[in-house]
Amino acid sequence: MRFVFSALLTWLIPACDRPNAGSDRDGNGTERAMAVLRDAHGKEVGRATLTQGEDGVRIRLEARGLPPGKHGFHIHEKGECHPPKFESAGGHFNPDGRKHGLENPDGPHAGDLPNILVGDDGTVRTTVFAPLVRLGEGKHSILRPGGMSLVLHERPDDGKTDPDGNAGARIACGVIRSEEP
Repeated sequence: MRFVFSALLTWLIPACDRPNAGSDRDGNGTERAMAVLRDAHGKEVGRATLTQGEDGVRIRLEARGLPPGKHGFHIHEKGECHPPKFESAGGHFNPDGRKHGLENPDGPHAGDLPNILVGDDGTVRTTVFAPLVRLGEGKHSILRPGGMSLVLHERPDDGKTDPDGNAGARIACGVIRSEEP
């Protein structure tokens, strides 16, 4: 139980408050990726910058033109974002076959991320931390053949309901691409 609680805290602590978050293994900041998020009409609504740290990936999201409130935000298993429903992105990235949810004792998926909060003006600038994924090689890499994507949902993720936290429709999607140094 102590491990589950510690793991949960890891996801909830913003990356900017974590030591070494955002620096790659050798400290030179070269392991980076990005995603351009588009809405159901194909309009760009945001950009995410992903940076490898010692103990996971920091995801910096800046977006506009979104519905205010809390929204589920996840890493999905396929690098496809075909509008309007973005079903082509597949399910959450889950290389370990776990249940969904940061609050689920049998979870989480590696692609489960904290909810994001969009302001009343439709904008968001936030950083979340994904400790179970990597930009390098291995089964937890999100830079693999076929790619992966970031998906924003219409409602908040409840943190426990399998398979998607009852987060509702997918309202924005962006394919994660390697960013060369």
